[in-house]
Amino acid sequence: MFPSPTIENVHLLSTAAITVETLRLDQIHPIISGNKWYKLRYYIQDALEKKVSNLASFGGPYSNHLVALAYASKLNGLHSIGYVRSNKGEPITTTLQEAINYGMELIFLGRQDFQSLKNEMLETHSKMQNPAIYYVDEGGYGVIGAKGAATILTDVETSQNNTATFSRIEKYDYIICAVGTGTMIAGIINAAKAHQKIIGIPVLKNEGSVENEIRELLINKEADFTLFHDFHQGGYAKTTKQQIDFMNLLWDHCNIPTDIVYTSKVFFAVNELIKQNYFKPNSRVLVIHSGGLQGNRSLAKGTLQF
Repeated sequence: MFPSPTIENVHLLSTAAITVETLRLDQIHPIISGNKWYKLRYYIQDALEKKVSNLASFGGPYSNHLVALAYASKLNGLHSIGYVRSNKGEPITTTLQEAINYGMELIFLGRQDFQSLKNEMLETHSKMQNPAIYYVDEGGYGVIGAKGAATILTDVETSQNNTATFSRIEKYDYIICAVGTGTMIAGIINAAKAHQKIIGIPVLKNEGSVENEIRELLINKEADFTLFHDFHQGGYAKTTKQQIDFMNLLWDHCNIPTDIVYTSKVFFAVNELIKQNYFKPNSRVLVIHSGGLQGNRSLAKGTLQF
């Protein structure tokens, strides 16, 4: 549906011994940015095959996922519903307004009971026969979402695009990505070659359950992967001056825009791991740029150079 993403050298991070490149998923579509499309693609296909006309999911007031789902639903003739981790009457963020503009109906579940209400709705839906609404878990979490995320690697591997073909996936020794729900990294683990080491950077603080949530989606439940929990920058959507300075530096040197929630934490982590001599000499590292800049809208104007 969308063009194959390009792979670019990140010369700010690369050294004489370590080559760092990034898969620019953020470039595949201006709205359904990055990994969002890959995680949604088979859910949408399944909904269309089941002839369900309503597609619903969950997210916060700056959710890239809800915007992507709203636009993808519109493209496919589906009505979208977004259950929001926010209270009715609170100011509508620019992100939520964008989702509304694409036809999404918003329902506010509040903050305190959001998780329990979401789980209850998903459990009830799973028991229904011929439901009127097709539900997708937050961030596209699930086996179907991981199946779609696996195509992040396989689509590039089989692409005839000159840049992608030249930069085939199997040449990388390490593949690194952000971890929110764990759906994307599960798909990447499922699609990776045996020699490749998969590393995830959880964006949440004290996220102890994410490893089990990832393993639930793996084809091989014993597959090896590594999570580094020390690069969350204070937690979900939290920022530090060091992080902001790094984001501006990466933009200034490489023209790579990142967001405060996910992608900047991954590139920052790679930079720190190189300083710590984590990667073996002569290694090739692929950073998955998973797209989505919605979280940056919460920053004061002028904080970022892009």
